[in-house]
Amino acid sequence: MAHLTKWGIMVQQLKSTAFVRDLLKDPKTRDATDITHQVVAVSSSSSKDRADQFITELNIPSPCTAYGSYEDLVADANVDVIYIATPHSHHYQNAMLALEAGKHVLCEKAFTVNAAQAKILVETARKKGLFLMEAVWTRYFPLSIQVRDLIKQGAIGEVYRVIADTSFSMDAESAFGVENRMVNLDLAGGCLLDLGIYSLTWIFQTLYHTLPKDLRKPPTVTSQITPYHLTGADEATTMLLSFPTSTPSNGANVKYSQGVAMTSMRVANDPDEEGTAGPPIRIQGDKGEIQVFKVAFQPTSYKIIPKKGFGEVKEVKFEFPAQGRGMYWEADEVARCLRDGKLESETMPLEESIVIMEVMDEVRRQGGLIYPASIESTEYPLEL
Repeated sequence: MAHLTKWGIMVQQLKSTAFVRDLLKDPKTRDATDITHQVVAVSSSSSKDRADQFITELNIPSPCTAYGSYEDLVADANVDVIYIATPHSHHYQNAMLALEAGKHVLCEKAFTVNAAQAKILVETARKKGLFLMEAVWTRYFPLSIQVRDLIKQGAIGEVYRVIADTSFSMDAESAFGVENRMVNLDLAGGCLLDLGIYSLTWIFQTLYHTLPKDLRKPPTVTSQITPYHLTGADEATTMLLSFPTSTPSNGANVKYSQGVAMTSMRVANDPDEEGTAGPPIRIQGDKGEIQVFKVAFQPTSYKIIPKKGFGEVKEVKFEFPAQGRGMYWEADEVARCLRDGKLESETMPLEESIVIMEVMDEVRRQGGLIYPASIESTEYPLEL
């Protein structure tokens, strides 16, 4: 019999909608027969009516209870795990609320505002024996898994450099103004935590996660931030990460690798949205490279380009079953971990989430990007 996981949803429209729609798709359409999902409760921080509206709009099957507060949601004994997709600024407080209530947690990226908050979440989850995971959906795509496996198998030799870009060109002033979460410091706005995390995801899953645990070492960081003139949030950030190891074998002759992670809201990595500009991700080894296409967070194909004399170019394309977004794969991982009694995912380990938060802390320190004290705080509970 398939293992059933019962979800409670903290509603934030865009992410919550996509995630729940994927949850409602039949797992069999993606060849998952060992697990299944049910949305049993939804809460809006603004009103019960908003939660009811969400349930109606997404046609969530009964029984599904609507709540007008997150406190009521985490108190529901029928809920196994809470999905948190609130603004970055609120992740720490919301996740602590769920953990303190004894609920397992899947919390959207960026995990928290800073590494100090992330460490406390991890300590709390472990102390209480609860599952906790950062919802970096891209890591669970079959494409991402295949790329990591190719690297570990030495398909392009020793990997020494990865370039990753997650950028979208727009008129920020008219699109975001000063209140939108993308630029609002009170909501931990800016490119880094919202988009740059995907560039960092590709750097880490190819240059860090592909190594055995005892060889994974944090990088040194050099970075440059361009502030958005209306609020001070970052509108463009470029990061150079230098790892004291290469991958997959931590090469005997040269032990280093570099990652270049970029993000911007003024220029696009795919200007015509037709792929003409080339891959947003390039993973470069001494025997060739792997190029990943479309967008960093939702790639659709990759290409292996061997060094001359080492084979033929090969392209592999992927589809999203049942016309999903691809968020169901991370939900399936949560379900399997809960079924198996695991407190974290091996694909997105809590230690790695902390290291990535430490990298972003350092990038913000170098760029002088500071958020309001209340959302940087590790105090709990704290009303925001």
